[in-house]
Amino acid sequence: MSEAKIALVTGATSGIGAEIAKNLANSYQVYGCGRNVDRLNTLTKSSKNIYPLQFDVTNKPEIEEASKAIFDLDLIVLNAGDCEYIDDTINFDDKLFERIIKTNLISIGYCLNLWLPRLKPGGHIVFIGSSVTYFPFAKAEAYGASKAGINYLANSMRQSLAPKGYTVTLVEPGFVKTPLTDKNTFDMPFLMTAKEASDAIVKGISKKKNRIRFPLMLILTLKFLSLLPVKWQTLLTVKDV
Repeated sequence: MSEAKIALVTGATSGIGAEIAKNLANSYQVYGCGRNVDRLNTLTKSSKNIYPLQFDVTNKPEIEEASKAIFDLDLIVLNAGDCEYIDDTINFDDKLFERIIKTNLISIGYCLNLWLPRLKPGGHIVFIGSSVTYFPFAKAEAYGASKAGINYLANSMRQSLAPKGYTVTLVEPGFVKTPLTDKNTFDMPFLMTAKEASDAIVKGISKKKNRIRFPLMLILTLKFLSLLPVKWQTLLTVKDV
């Protein structure tokens, strides 16, 4: 009997991350990562194949300590992230900007430094980006910039790692109902549940897709809007987030 494959999922205590961890537990031994101990305990109760790793992704020593015994990974899902809006652009909130960039992007560098050497030859890395990168939304400067960085990072790493036999997947979801999006005060077209998003992501992972984008109608709409003249885009972009 072959050994169980090992997956590691960051941001696994809620939303898409929790659903991905539970979904992957059907075929992997899953290390679910997060800051909140109570939520991690709840997650591990959902499957005997999920094991908790408690740390803050913005704290590299914590990541290193929590995962020091983790080796021979088959799959790494870099999902942890946060969303905050810059409400007053003139008085640009540099602390908010720094916080979001560190949580959503810099932390990925910490994880890659520590875990990439522990990924088995032919392993798989999944970056959870966002469809927000297709069209610029007002007040989403910090969140959008962080996700644009993830987009480039994933696509660039694919080029670097493909000759070595690794798979790199970039996920670009639309609006998904999670504790983060519950704070939004604007319309979210084609809103999906976290379970629906997880099913689409895990299905794409199983097929080793380079990119996973959904829902299709939102992606096509944003792509169309991005082709419009900049003046028109400015008139259409969300103002009251």
